[in-house]
Amino acid sequence: MSQQLLYRALVSAKWVSEAIKSSQAGLSVRLLDASWYLPKMKRDPRSEFEERHIPGAAFFDIDQCSDRTSPYDHMLPTAGEFAEYVGKLGVNSDSHVVVYDGSDQGLFSAPRVWWMFRAFGHDAVSLLDGGLKNWLREGYPVSSGKTRPVPAEFHASLDKSLVKTHTDIKENIELRQFQVVDARSAGRFLGKEAEPREGNGHL
Repeated sequence: MSQQLLYRALVSAKWVSEAIKSSQAGLSVRLLDASWYLPKMKRDPRSEFEERHIPGAAFFDIDQCSDRTSPYDHMLPTAGEFAEYVGKLGVNSDSHVVVYDGSDQGLFSAPRVWWMFRAFGHDAVSLLDGGLKNWLREGYPVSSGKTRPVPAEFHASLDKSLVKTHTDIKENIELRQFQVVDARSAGRFLGKEAEPREGNGHL
């Protein structure tokens, strides 16, 4: 592996293949399948993971690793909860984490998990460019079945500069201190397409 690529946001399938070999030699590279799909897609990411995944990967459940007490979906867990969860996936504080998903687009939910690691102070995290789709297209091998990661110790600390609260967003409507970007489709932004949850339109 090239040291220059170590913490790039995007790494190639070739890089990951070499990283797996290096990991087998003792380097701390951890692969996470962070597949998640909207309900209308009718896909089961965990079942798909068990059918095929990149060798050595563990499944990161975005629904599970969240604030389960919040009335809203996918709110960040506490730093302690995040540390405990990823530790059970075999991620330690020295791991270079590579996240991917199995979406048709190549990247859909994996960037969320990339951001979560960054938000909790772990800069050694990258995304597999093109995801599982590109991994398969380039002819690299896959594994199947459930995985049993060896638990590890992970330390997390929330970087508040990477998170905006509901209050921050409300105040910004008047103060205009930062730009809010809506990454949904144009139809959802304009309120012309149905939302998976109640309400439509944009801020």
